[in-house]
Amino acid sequence: MMGDMGGMDMSDGMSDSDMSSTNQAYARSYWYFIIAALVLFLIIRVVNLVQTWSRLRRSKTHSVRFPTKPTAIYWKVWATMTAVAREMSYPQFYVSIRGLTWLTPPPMGRIYVLLVYWAVVIYMMVKDAVIADFMFYERVGYRNAWVTVMQVPLLYLLASRANVIALIVGMSYERLNWLHRWVARTMFVTATVHGFTFWTEWVKHDMVNDELEMMPMVKYGFGAWGILLWMMITSFKPFRSMAYELFVIQHIIAAIVFLWVIYVHVPRSARYNVWLSIAALCFDRAFRLGLLFWHNIKLRPNRSCCEGGQWIGHQTQLSPVGESMTVLTIKDIHFKWKPGQHLYLWMPTVAPFEAHPYTIASAHQMPETCICNSIQLVVRAHSGFSKRLNRIARKLESSRQKQTLTALVVGPYGHPTCWDAFETLVFISASTGASYTLPILESVLRSTTTSCIKRVDFLLAARQGEEIGFYHERLHESIEKAKSVGIELEVHIAVTGNGQLALLSFPSTSVSAASQEKHVLEEEYKGPANVDGVVQPLMGQSRRRLSRSSADSHIQHSASRPDVAGFIRTAVEATGGETAVVVCGGQSLVAKVRTSVAKLSDERAVHKGTDAQGIYLHVEEYCF
Repeated sequence: MMGDMGGMDMSDGMSDSDMSSTNQAYARSYWYFIIAALVLFLIIRVVNLVQTWSRLRRSKTHSVRFPTKPTAIYWKVWATMTAVAREMSYPQFYVSIRGLTWLTPPPMGRIYVLLVYWAVVIYMMVKDAVIADFMFYERVGYRNAWVTVMQVPLLYLLASRANVIALIVGMSYERLNWLHRWVARTMFVTATVHGFTFWTEWVKHDMVNDELEMMPMVKYGFGAWGILLWMMITSFKPFRSMAYELFVIQHIIAAIVFLWVIYVHVPRSARYNVWLSIAALCFDRAFRLGLLFWHNIKLRPNRSCCEGGQWIGHQTQLSPVGESMTVLTIKDIHFKWKPGQHLYLWMPTVAPFEAHPYTIASAHQMPETCICNSIQLVVRAHSGFSKRLNRIARKLESSRQKQTLTALVVGPYGHPTCWDAFETLVFISASTGASYTLPILESVLRSTTTSCIKRVDFLLAARQGEEIGFYHERLHESIEKAKSVGIELEVHIAVTGNGQLALLSFPSTSVSAASQEKHVLEEEYKGPANVDGVVQPLMGQSRRRLSRSSADSHIQHSASRPDVAGFIRTAVEATGGETAVVVCGGQSLVAKVRTSVAKLSDERAVHKGTDAQGIYLHVEEYCF
């Protein structure tokens, strides 16, 4: 554990000066590697943007039947390389053992990234350091000290919402959160090797007490290691889920204390890593604070509307949907957003010190509200904040009190894909996952720009009928809109809870028709054979019988478990261009879709001499 001894820079006082310069060179090389990786991802992003522009231009000129199908040799080569990379990166093994699902490994794409990262780190840990001589322990100890501290700025950059790395590679900050956790775990390993080698040397020469008394910075090193261990353990999913609000608070405090301890521990020549981390942390907090003031403080609120504006925050209407969901209509929003983006919600009267991320469930302005520029959020009650919010909404509704509270928002965050550049879209969502997929569907149907889209398949599945009811009318509107713009739209709804499909309200449904459907459901229902909310899309004979007898003739309904792979295959085989599969749900559903898409792409030999076109997969999980 490196540091200052009596104010002397240990990096300048080592017996081998070449050791210090070599370690610092490796630390610089690490950032050359990070920059090179970012440049590579930036090049890939630019090529994909050019490809998207080319597709939309071809679609606008009507020059080809399938504008998303590559014709030029260079685009064919790029499509083949992309298809191979997708097939390698999409699969994910899911641990279905109850209580151990959190041990599910990352998808293969993330594993490949980690293997490359670990190869670089391990190389720097051992190169020219593992030499069996009298300097072995000191050389390995100092090398791993530098390997550890050089990763600290990356750790804090990845944790930022104002994320420079995400901006360069073209994705949202939360999609890099997994890498933030794994960099921290890698740091813990290198820090352990660093401290263990020095400790072993001290024990070997019986000088542990002397080192602890003569070098106070050693104690700070143990403190930094302990804080890193604490943050790593509490970041595992079971501990985060116990009390997420408490986890966030203690994690922020621990991150700040960790920087201070590291600053005291490391030599002056390595403190630039700490200052870079502090700069990243301060910039992120300043950016968040600026957004908070910009979006929530109005010097001249618009009071001409029927409910008027507010100086601070936004009027927010609460509408409970049963005991499991709450719909929030946040009014007088003066920023623009895109479908698929999310914001952070802070409601001081419900939770004074908590801000929670929620997907914006509306694709456009809501003209039926008093203040037209409003957005909606759909919050499912689990525990903590969401459960208190639903309880307050039901209490206000039962007492017939004014169902509005003041909310502050920060956002929007997210980097949505250009969905117009695909020929077929396949949306798969579980329960409130439709808050992500349905706004995208509505936006592409209302788009006035050039689009390649010809077909959309939409699946919504849940256990409870009340979780579907909120989206039902909007799906009907989307069907009518799709007819008017010439897009083929297939909507499938699966309600797997026992008898829950019969409780779903269908517009313009007669009593006799509803009774007939309920009778059919009772005969067809096999039981909710899903685990932890995992639902598989609709296929099979039972679906066809239910569809024919359904009172809602525009949407196919089912009470049985659907088949994910079959649902995706039906859409992919019916298209002549590239397909985009969008899934939003729990970990098990996401893993099933990932594996199904990779298997289907490999089976059809996409862009490998066949006429099968690409399958792009976009994943949104319920938790970060």
